[in-house]
Amino acid sequence: MDELELDTASAPAPARARLPFGPVDIVFDDTVLVPRPWTIAQSTWARQLLDSVPTGDVLELCSGAGHIGLAAVHATDRHLVQVDRDPHACELARENAAAAGIAADVRCGDMTKVLRDGEKFVLVIADPPWVPSAGIDVFPADPVWAIDGGRDGLDVARECVRVAAEHLEPEGFVVLQVGSVEQCAQVDDTVLECGLATAEVRSFAGGTLALLRHR
Repeated sequence: MDELELDTASAPAPARARLPFGPVDIVFDDTVLVPRPWTIAQSTWARQLLDSVPTGDVLELCSGAGHIGLAAVHATDRHLVQVDRDPHACELARENAAAAGIAADVRCGDMTKVLRDGEKFVLVIADPPWVPSAGIDVFPADPVWAIDGGRDGLDVARECVRVAAEHLEPEGFVVLQVGSVEQCAQVDDTVLECGLATAEVRSFAGGTLALLRHR
């Protein structure tokens, strides 16, 4: 074993913590975003929508440790697919799903590649990074990969909209989280290009949610 392997093997594991998040308990560490209390609003809205949409599966994009999607489908019979590009976040999502008794299908990789052609969902939950690259220093405790949304903060959000539109059932909904009402307006061109429309916007102390659907 060479010196690099020795250093890697002896590196301490990230400190883990557990936090109640609505109806589920979430294990996380400092390599992922800490579940923020206000984001339970996204889970709650998604759960309410599940009472009105047809039978079908739920997709969570940029799932991180999986808390938002797991809280949304808890105590339902909906099948949940969770997607994130960070392998460790996916490991935590799988662990949290197992602890909650939810058989989630966690897929690690590029969201444009891990979903199958023709795979459809009645509800898409998306919590992309939305901090502009120039402003990430304002959040030194957060992992850069989880908050850096590109030049205007919306690169990943736009990708989420495109992927959601491609895989959304005709009567389905998308619940997209961004940072502000202004950011909602900035993604509206992409929403329209994808054949979707913004049905409602809700703001909270911490962020903003947009409800999208087919036009």
